[in-house]
Amino acid sequence: MHDHRKLGRELGLFDTDPLIGSGLPYWLPDGAVIRHTLEEYIRDAERRAGYRHVYSPVLGKRELYEISGHWSHYSDDMFPPMDLGGEQVVLRPSLCPHHALIYRSRSHSYRELPLRVAELGGMYRSELSGVLGGLTRVRAIQLNDAHIFCTLDQVAAEAAGALEMIRRAYAVLGIRPVRYRLSLPGAGGKYVAAPDMWRRATAMLTDVLDRSGLAYEAAEGEAAFYGPKIDVQIADGAGREATLSTVQVDFHQPEQFDLHYIGPDGARHRPVMVHRSIIGSVERAVAHLIEVYGGAFPAWLAPHPGGGPAGDRGRVAPPPRRSYGAAPSWACGRRSPGPSTAAWGPAFGPPGLRPTRR
Repeated sequence: MHDHRKLGRELGLFDTDPLIGSGLPYWLPDGAVIRHTLEEYIRDAERRAGYRHVYSPVLGKRELYEISGHWSHYSDDMFPPMDLGGEQVVLRPSLCPHHALIYRSRSHSYRELPLRVAELGGMYRSELSGVLGGLTRVRAIQLNDAHIFCTLDQVAAEAAGALEMIRRAYAVLGIRPVRYRLSLPGAGGKYVAAPDMWRRATAMLTDVLDRSGLAYEAAEGEAAFYGPKIDVQIADGAGREATLSTVQVDFHQPEQFDLHYIGPDGARHRPVMVHRSIIGSVERAVAHLIEVYGGAFPAWLAPHPGGGPAGDRGRVAPPPRRSYGAAPSWACGRRSPGPSTAAWGPAFGPPGLRPTRR
């Protein structure tokens, strides 16, 4: 397998500059074509699976991350706060607190759930210089992220559906996972102290993996601070593993942000958040694709489908352009035409790409 750090620069896909800083690569025109095509592929696949796309700011008040738990459990990986008009604002280390607030901004009925909110958004991690490298470990990250707000009895189907989306995306992109990992909490104080919550979430993800038929390994000390996760691991040519895709079950943040929906009994109920990323960070996904294809990208992804500056690269026959589009049966939840649904606006995308409502 090729080294994307060397080949990516030779192909003119990305580069770095000491004046910009370590872990902050910039994309050159050919690399930008690949990135844009990959982003449009995943947006289209998400639209077809019933996701609603949003945009949210890359900054947030420190208080936002104190409520979410990031400040007490994850601040070592965050950039220092900036003083702004008497307030402290922070470059976000993840998108989930913003999406929780987007959900909270409108009232929701049980008929709207599952509500799938997706974003290709920027986030920032204060990575130490010794672990930075090419596109695989960076400080400015463009994440393919989504959060599914659902009832307790919908969690298993949504987590399984996310795993199926990952499988389909990998088949289209030519990515082969080296293993699936059930990431569990370890010793120490970096995890939310809620044993019952951890047991419930772990049992749900274990059941999803068992039913999927996928071989997996449990690993302590690899969970997110708020819950367990399924990690899909890839490896580079030297055998170094990295997490590309993930599915997580989160009871913590709905509690912290007091999220709720109105159930069939007319009472308020707490939703569950399922976090999922199909291709992970765009940077890491492109780095892996460079190494997998050695620059000879599939024609639908290549910056020069007929050759061009890359010579014979990019001449691999493409799959049918929309072959990845069919939405599985779990993709489209029931939604009512009530006021809270209307507040979210019409479905995004051209008519042919809108998710079917039942």
